[in-house]
Amino acid sequence: MTIVSPVPLTTRNADLGDLHALLRDQHARKVDVPVGAAQIRAVGTHLQLIGTPPVLSDAGVTDSSGLYLPTEICDQGLADKLGIPPAYLRRLREQRPGLYEANVNGWLETDDRRFLVRALRGTGDGADVARAFLSDRYKLIDNLDVLMAALDGVRLAGVDVRIDGCDLTERRMYVRVVCEQVAALAPELLADYRSPFTGASGADNPLVFAGFVISNSETGCGAFTVTPRLLVQVCNNGLTINADAHRHVHLGGRLDGGETDGGIIRWSGDTQDKNLALITAKTRDAITTFLDIDYVKAKIRELTEVAGAELADPEKTIQTVATKLRFTEEQQRDILRHFIRGGDLTAGGVMHAVTSVAQTIDDADTAHDMEGQALRALHLAATGT
Repeated sequence: MTIVSPVPLTTRNADLGDLHALLRDQHARKVDVPVGAAQIRAVGTHLQLIGTPPVLSDAGVTDSSGLYLPTEICDQGLADKLGIPPAYLRRLREQRPGLYEANVNGWLETDDRRFLVRALRGTGDGADVARAFLSDRYKLIDNLDVLMAALDGVRLAGVDVRIDGCDLTERRMYVRVVCEQVAALAPELLADYRSPFTGASGADNPLVFAGFVISNSETGCGAFTVTPRLLVQVCNNGLTINADAHRHVHLGGRLDGGETDGGIIRWSGDTQDKNLALITAKTRDAITTFLDIDYVKAKIRELTEVAGAELADPEKTIQTVATKLRFTEEQQRDILRHFIRGGDLTAGGVMHAVTSVAQTIDDADTAHDMEGQALRALHLAATGT
């Protein structure tokens, strides 16, 4: 389900300035409220918050009660917390809104827990949006704060980088960072490869740049992470190395435990400052590791050792890889097409095809996940299992 809201929720391949402006706008409209099950009701396919406390933010005091239209992510959280099969709840929303209301209310009536609803206020007659339904132990680490803290970590690391692109989805924020000063040659890895976009030869453009991805979720879809990423010069393919990622989980004490005054939530500035200081430090430390020429060379050696395996039946290999990695039939066809265009008939060619197809996908979450699967695709193609 796609939510139509006057508050923009997503962006793809944005520059840093546009992402920052969007996050500032969302930050000003956010409504985060701990709420008991008895204070929530489904009204049709909306959620109604009843008698919830006003929320204090930089914008002032906001009344949190009212009707909110859940996003798909919010519905998934609601289904998870109430024990309703997500696919069933989604079907009810689309086809039987009366049953959606009855199911949600029926389970809420027997629940005595407290939750956290993360929402965004609309403007004018636009719908207010409930974007997440979470445990009341969820530690708030907002995208805007993460972005600024992480960029401060980059500054403290003293490196010269550029932003390769920014994505914001209902699930996560992604900021891709490249350091062209830290680059290594990968002649064997790219010897037979050519860009499926331009036809440029990897043999003539064998550089691989160091980089990383900053990501965070405000809606319970994963931890704050800094993940190393190699960028291939010839085609701008990115390869994220998830095994080496630095993570910071959103789990802490309850948000409202003893920290209320007259119904207004008082967020602990000291706690927030410590969280953001830790993110800054983790970013700086991750950069020290990932933007290191020895790290880049070691990863290129590891890739090269596996990538040279010849494929006896490339089409069958790609079908097997796509099945095991749960790629769609359309993605499988695209990978085969990019594999043929790339001209590298080895396991490395499969890896290149996966990363180049990832660039063409409009959905940022899918693109990021596919790029992160490229290493597995390489090893599956090389071993044939």
